[in-house]
Amino acid sequence: MPQNNAKTRVAGLNDRYRLDAATAVLRHALTDTHAGQLALVSSFGAESVVLLHMVSVIDRTTPVIFLDTELLFAETLVYQQEVSERLGLCDVRIIHADRQDVARTDPEQTLHRHDTDACCDLRKTRPLARALDGFDGWITGRKRYHGGSRASLDFFETEDGTGRIKVNPLAHWSRGDVRTYMEENRLPRHPLVARGYPSIGCMPCTRPVDNPDDDPRAGRWAGSEKTECGIHLVDGKLVKSGEDA
Repeated sequence: MPQNNAKTRVAGLNDRYRLDAATAVLRHALTDTHAGQLALVSSFGAESVVLLHMVSVIDRTTPVIFLDTELLFAETLVYQQEVSERLGLCDVRIIHADRQDVARTDPEQTLHRHDTDACCDLRKTRPLARALDGFDGWITGRKRYHGGSRASLDFFETEDGTGRIKVNPLAHWSRGDVRTYMEENRLPRHPLVARGYPSIGCMPCTRPVDNPDDDPRAGRWAGSEKTECGIHLVDGKLVKSGEDA
């Protein structure tokens, strides 16, 4: 859809649902014709089970896109299978990078060592763009408390250059809200959380944090300015400031 049309839709959706709770926002997004056809993009990371559970309650046939970069922790792959089965998710789409692109660009799986942006583009950004073809928008687990570019998130926003919308039902949630929801619904936690990983991405670029009160994304690309993988862009550019897709 045209970009200006998407902005009009987003403005109307934010105005209509700005006072609603997260579950209501998600329910409306999945049923409001102005939102269009949506997919949930999930990393099956530290906080992902919250939105996955909400979707399973509202409509478990909602497409769920999981990007398997082939550099993920083994624990994430096992967790993805266990959570999908437990919640009864009916349409989980496991997406990989194009084999020819990988063979040409990163045959030894070493690209992350010298160009993390190029590695993320190869293994996340381009595969996601292909997976979202045909959808009017997608649902993310981003939250304002993650900081940086996420600090002013609205429930609905436009995606630059595509005409799609992005839905952020948990935008206003705190870390305590996430913990409470998981406890009240007895949801399984990613096994790496107990080992000091508050945000979980690819194995080579993720480490545990030193203190539980640290920025939850402090263990992602530690030692560099990079804090986003590239699937979330501002003005068509990779965001350099600011867990889940």
